[in-house]
Amino acid sequence: MQEMIDAVSAVYKSWAGQEPTQVDVLPQSGSDRRYFRLHGGEKPVIATYGANIPENDSFIYFSTQFKNKELHVPKVLAVGEDRTIYLQEDLGDVSLLNVLEAKGFTQEVYDKFKESLHQLARLQVLGDEGLDYDKCLTNKEFGKQAIMADLLYFKYYFLDGLRKPYDKQKLIDDFEALSSYLTFTEYKFFMFRDFQSRNIMVREDGSTYFIDYQGGMKGAPQYDVASAIWQARANLPDDWKHSLLEDYMDYFEHIIEKPLNKEAFRSQYNGYVLIRLLQVLGAYGFRGLFERKAQFLTSIPQALQNLKWFMENETMGIVLTEFRKVLEICTDEEIVQRFTPIQANENTPLVVKICSFSYKKGIPEDASGNGGGFVFDCRGVDNPGRLEAYKTQHGRDKGVMEFLERQTRMQDFLNSVYDIVDISVEQYIQRGFSNLAVNFGCTGGQHRSVYAADALARHLKNKYKVKIDLCHVVQEAKNWENPLPAGYKGEEINKE
Repeated sequence: MQEMIDAVSAVYKSWAGQEPTQVDVLPQSGSDRRYFRLHGGEKPVIATYGANIPENDSFIYFSTQFKNKELHVPKVLAVGEDRTIYLQEDLGDVSLLNVLEAKGFTQEVYDKFKESLHQLARLQVLGDEGLDYDKCLTNKEFGKQAIMADLLYFKYYFLDGLRKPYDKQKLIDDFEALSSYLTFTEYKFFMFRDFQSRNIMVREDGSTYFIDYQGGMKGAPQYDVASAIWQARANLPDDWKHSLLEDYMDYFEHIIEKPLNKEAFRSQYNGYVLIRLLQVLGAYGFRGLFERKAQFLTSIPQALQNLKWFMENETMGIVLTEFRKVLEICTDEEIVQRFTPIQANENTPLVVKICSFSYKKGIPEDASGNGGGFVFDCRGVDNPGRLEAYKTQHGRDKGVMEFLERQTRMQDFLNSVYDIVDISVEQYIQRGFSNLAVNFGCTGGQHRSVYAADALARHLKNKYKVKIDLCHVVQEAKNWENPLPAGYKGEEINKE
């Protein structure tokens, strides 16, 4: 990590003529890119470090073209000599998803979604003009091949994981038919490809700006609209979905300056909604079932409910018999329940006490009188405390967290812990038990055990909504001044 900080600082110095006075390491996204906020000038700037140079080049090219047309994207300020690092305008930390989660389904939030879709239409149409699609990261155009890839992603990583019988050849034939239907569209402009509320930043003046469009290509505008309106995490109300689409079509018609066949547009829009719903299920299946990341498994029930509602309320201009049967299998109540964990409510007596401790001082006593529970030894995970930079830090400091996440097998260790503890938590909730103790020990009770205890607390709170009593024996004895995990504020440990 220090090497990255030194590298981005060097690019900053070359651009600004001075060293940054402060470098903040920002949370990592779903990709391998790392982000930093550098201070020193009148305004902070964001540095991106990414080893995928074609991906960097796509973002830099698109950003430069779009900014020249005064579209709502960050300005690229400088590019490192080897193109692994670039500096861009700082758009802040608040995404549209953050605003939605903080304020709920209010008129103010609706207006932000509406404005975002207006800016999307401008980006799609105006951004397309004169754009060199040879600069695209992968395909130049989102056509039949790309649509088939999304459908097969769903098939392999979600559908086949259900182990339910279906006619594979007939389904592939239906995939081919749907791909052909969606490929022949009257409108093809710049496609953002991952247009969702996480990638829409809300600035201090209330304006909305876009990030993470490096995977863009030429394609149907409906795809991006479907991505935003039907984002599973946002879970927008049905009336919002309808009115936002109608408003977008009106604005899109204004931008292209010719009449829009809204019936045909809606029909293909519904096709892309289906593609996005299935692509999301494929992603959740891959991350949850194959990579064993529990937070993605907890998102599957809502994605299935979205799919079920869509099937019952929307139509497309094409009949796909086997495809329909498969979707009915996926949305069957038995499948939904398979992915829906039992959850605690306000009357559930269970409290899970999670502690970190030092083996030098002994395992914490169970004051509940029940005994049992779990004790996990974290000493098999590489110890950041052996490194001089981390000796005085603890498991909630950014540097230690990044070391454990990127340079050790801590996540493999935790995935196994989740598998074991989840069984007991589910049974204890069902049987009305009141206490479960889970302890994590390491050499000094300072780094690995603290990180692991915090991680399990978040996991159980997110998945089961169960009451947590979190303690860090060694750190509390030191009157620790940081009682919540780094990067969390207030009650955010209780949120997904």
